[in-house]
Amino acid sequence: MAAASGMEWLKSVKGVILDMCGVLYDSGEGGGQAIPGSIEAVKRLMDSGLTVRFCTNETQSTREQFVQKLRVMGFDISVSHVFSPAPALVRILRERRLRPHLLVHDGLMAEFEGVDTSSPNCVVIGDAAEKFSYQNLNEAFRVLIGQEKPLLFSLGRGRYYKETDGLKLDVGVFMTALEYAGDVQAEVVGKPAADFFGTVLKDMSLQPHEVVMIGDDLVNDVGGAQSCGMKGIQVRTGKYRPSDEQHASVRADAYMDDLAAAAHAILTSSPTTER
Repeated sequence: MAAASGMEWLKSVKGVILDMCGVLYDSGEGGGQAIPGSIEAVKRLMDSGLTVRFCTNETQSTREQFVQKLRVMGFDISVSHVFSPAPALVRILRERRLRPHLLVHDGLMAEFEGVDTSSPNCVVIGDAAEKFSYQNLNEAFRVLIGQEKPLLFSLGRGRYYKETDGLKLDVGVFMTALEYAGDVQAEVVGKPAADFFGTVLKDMSLQPHEVVMIGDDLVNDVGGAQSCGMKGIQVRTGKYRPSDEQHASVRADAYMDDLAAAAHAILTSSPTTER
């Protein structure tokens, strides 16, 4: 649990944004498993009168498939309350009339149905897992290097995430390789991008200072939210490492053992909630 001092800001919380993998559940074999206490914590938050949204960089499946997996675990979550990078990127591609070369997981391809991928003039990279082969990365590099002004989109920029059998490399590792090889800076869609968080806040009809982000990723969840004016709680589950609490540039507003502890702190502090 976090220390009680310096937690007065919890009283002004009217909304909560929840990261999903590493906070609600750990992904892995058979779809993964819920983190103990998280199902009940989500229900308490949603029943409290607070505005709750879910913000994920999940890019191995569509939102519908992802939410269905969570429902099987026992979470009562609506697709409309879940914000993920792929739908946001599809809007950008259409608005800017771009034709992507896609290096993404097979489970995500349905999100790009109807998007013109002929003669690609940009590269989109997501958590492609086993598709991150030398051949596929080199093909993406050749598309980039063949453009007068290379354009690379990354669905998040995480370094790693946790599955039930251990830590896994995330998209940010491969994004950085393509940035270096193609001499280009990626446009990140998803956490920690300010535009992505801004879309969620607009849907909540709340101001940044009224919202707290709860995540296991200190930089992309907590740091990204803080950069937008929100508070950030890091939970000690998922990819959390003890060294996070001595990070050189990002410090969470609070550290909690898990989502259940974070929900308890919020619900016993906010005057807008039912206790």
